[in-house]
Amino acid sequence: MNQLDATFAALADPTRRAILARLIQGEASVMELAEPFSMSQPSISKHLKVLENAGLISRGRDAQRRPCRLEAKPLAEANEWLERYRKIWEGNFQRLDALLGALQANKPTGEAEQ
Repeated sequence: MNQLDATFAALADPTRRAILARLIQGEASVMELAEPFSMSQPSISKHLKVLENAGLISRGRDAQRRPCRLEAKPLAEANEWLERYRKIWEGNFQRLDALLGALQANKPTGEAEQ
């Protein structure tokens, strides 16, 4: 699986997206990340493993604690990929707006607005 596929697969789960949202605030332990969820620590650890395998988080060592931190590079790569499509769609919408504007400008004056 390439990096982009792994990123989108990891982001497909709402729990993993919530974990990433929490890590935006800074490092957190597994227990801190598990707090808002009604699931076991092993279940959270499985989500963290998916995020780690996708390169979205890394785990450090701080004495007995293994804090998780957000890794921005895979998200930046996904954003670059999405941005190309956003530009295409934006161009399509601008052309559609121009066409609709031209059609409305050519509307006979006797037609009622709908």
